[in-house]
Amino acid sequence: MKIRFVFSLLLLILLVGCKPAPVATETNLPPTETVTPGLPTPVVETTSLPPVEETAKVYLDAWVQEEYSTMYALLDEASQAEISEGEFADLHRETANELALESLDYETLSTMINPQSAQVAYQIRYNSVLIGSLQREIVMPLTLVEGDWRIVWSKTMILPELEGENHLWLQRHVPARANIYDRSGNVAVAYAEAISLGLTPPVIGSEQEEDLLNELSLALDIPPENIAAMYENYTAEGSWYIPLGAVSRDTIEPRLGILESYANNGLLLRNFEGRYYFSGGVAPHAIGFVRYIYENEQDQYLRLGYAKDEKVGNQGVEKWGEPYLTGTRGGTLLVLDENDAVVTQLASTDPKPGHEIFTTLDKDFQLEVQKSMSGYNGAVVVLEMDTGRVLAMASNPSFDPNAFNPYNYNSNQQLQELYNNQLSPLMNRGTQGLYPLGSVFKIITLAAALESGVYTPEDTYDCGYHFNELQGKELHDWTWDHFQEDDETMPSGTLTLPEGLMRSCNPWFWHIGLDLYRQGMTDAVSEMARGFGLGSPVGIEALEEEAGNIPVPQSEVDATNLAIGQGDTQVTPLQVAQFVAALGNGGTLYRPQIIESIATLGGEEIYSFEKDPVGELPISQATMNTINNAMVQVIENPRGTAAHRFRGFQIPIAGKTGTAESGTWLPHSWFVGYTSVNNEDKPDIAVVVIAENAGEGSDIAAPIFRRVVELYFNQYLRLYPWESEIGVWATPEPEETPEP
Repeated sequence: MKIRFVFSLLLLILLVGCKPAPVATETNLPPTETVTPGLPTPVVETTSLPPVEETAKVYLDAWVQEEYSTMYALLDEASQAEISEGEFADLHRETANELALESLDYETLSTMINPQSAQVAYQIRYNSVLIGSLQREIVMPLTLVEGDWRIVWSKTMILPELEGENHLWLQRHVPARANIYDRSGNVAVAYAEAISLGLTPPVIGSEQEEDLLNELSLALDIPPENIAAMYENYTAEGSWYIPLGAVSRDTIEPRLGILESYANNGLLLRNFEGRYYFSGGVAPHAIGFVRYIYENEQDQYLRLGYAKDEKVGNQGVEKWGEPYLTGTRGGTLLVLDENDAVVTQLASTDPKPGHEIFTTLDKDFQLEVQKSMSGYNGAVVVLEMDTGRVLAMASNPSFDPNAFNPYNYNSNQQLQELYNNQLSPLMNRGTQGLYPLGSVFKIITLAAALESGVYTPEDTYDCGYHFNELQGKELHDWTWDHFQEDDETMPSGTLTLPEGLMRSCNPWFWHIGLDLYRQGMTDAVSEMARGFGLGSPVGIEALEEEAGNIPVPQSEVDATNLAIGQGDTQVTPLQVAQFVAALGNGGTLYRPQIIESIATLGGEEIYSFEKDPVGELPISQATMNTINNAMVQVIENPRGTAAHRFRGFQIPIAGKTGTAESGTWLPHSWFVGYTSVNNEDKPDIAVVVIAENAGEGSDIAAPIFRRVVELYFNQYLRLYPWESEIGVWATPEPEETPEP
């Protein structure tokens, strides 16, 4: 103890003896003039230095804001000679990326100033999304250059450990991406081993062709006739290989040996693994897909803790659910020397698994609904009427999300076909497709007429071939167009207002739109449409959607166009499904939802579905009853526009046909409706079908609607008018050549 005291005393004496000269500050600078004894004392002038703290603050603030050019401008000439501005910016940017930097904080600790130099001690705190906070105390040396402070920079001002050629490396610990399921727990997306299938048509042997097609049909759930159609014109197209699709190894394993036996007869099988989309994609537009991070996104994702070679969600649930599916990444931050040998470990955290997402979709039903649209472009939306759950959402043309896995042998060719397709197959037509609603809009016009007080359900109108209430302009009913074709279709005659909806009489609704406009109620129909939810997003989570457009008529012509859903009217199928469901459930507009629950791997739910009423239809119960009864008559009355499509149908439904002029070729075909089964075990549904440029609503969309309802209630499937068997288009009979 005595020795320690003596040593401390000696050390204190040495420190006192070596005490540095006082630090020069703005108030104790040496005088510029010396004092000569015996002469009057001159006025002392002091030289003022700029505040060094201000220079340090500008530099550190710029660092926080990542304004690297501002930082570089504050370096002294010698420092700038050692590193270019681009290299300086890249070094700081790369450091931020390696740290997975979320934010940067600093605190100035102390300042020491000499006449020509200074030091500012600061504490820097790096806040990383992977390793938490990393804190260091660093000294910033400065030098006075022509009256301004300049920073004498080195890499150790970033981190003291970065001396010499040392550099940072963040080893990122990435958890496995979580699965996506349907509402019953059937897997839709998961990691799996898979096999791509494709055909080389010139090698297919005629003797084995039928058996091969049957095997492929079992594997891919595609009719053999449809597979044959994929390659029948291959010679004209100059294609030697036709990609068919991909199947999971577990699914195909029982018959894999049989398929492999066709390897010398045109069938090509290639193994791959990764995130796999079962059945060629369950609702691919809604669930989405994953892709590699683009080069121009790498800095952004590195900051979020991702590795450069990771995949991220791109569209639908995969994109929206990224924070859940991807889990919490971990990381180990290391300092490496010039030979990439580890110098030291600075921090480390462990990853945490992602959360599994359960959608509201019914997988088997969804896949069948996708098939129901085969051959037509457009969309089908099915909502659980009393909750807003999306049970199915199909969009055509479709795509196979497995094409985005580069290890899939079919990937390159499938992606080329996908991106060269002018019909935008990646667009979800259910939420992003914008269409005129056509005659389905007459439901809105009928509601506006009854709620205006001007019309009653008993009012009548003579529905003829022509409409002449617009000065100098004659419009024609759909019955006139049919009469021109068959010479048999008669005009509808005198109709009550609900009968006008049943017969979809254009003149009746042109009259209403024009009459309300002339009476000064110019926005009555527009406001009713908005009250039904048209012209604005429905607010569905996970899916991108368009707002659409409900115009306010600016002229009498506009008023007649709007009354039958034409002109500038644009809606999405999902918006229509929402109000059709409301008509069926008594008037409540439920927000459509596609997420049933989100759960940990251990099964603990962190989110579960709750129905979300967002409004009521702005109509009275009497108006509601009139509309619903008229929609039932569309189906049940022999004069209803869809009666011939539902003869013998056992499921009680209400519906409305729609034929919307598209401006090109054939019109869009609409059919909307809801069921009224009242079965506790099988909730009623609202269904919306649109087939683009397909023809009249009763001809195309109505049969598809019927098929969807048959599938949902497990009914016998009736053939489409254009089918030879379920899922197979009929081959047109060749025309007979008359004999000379």
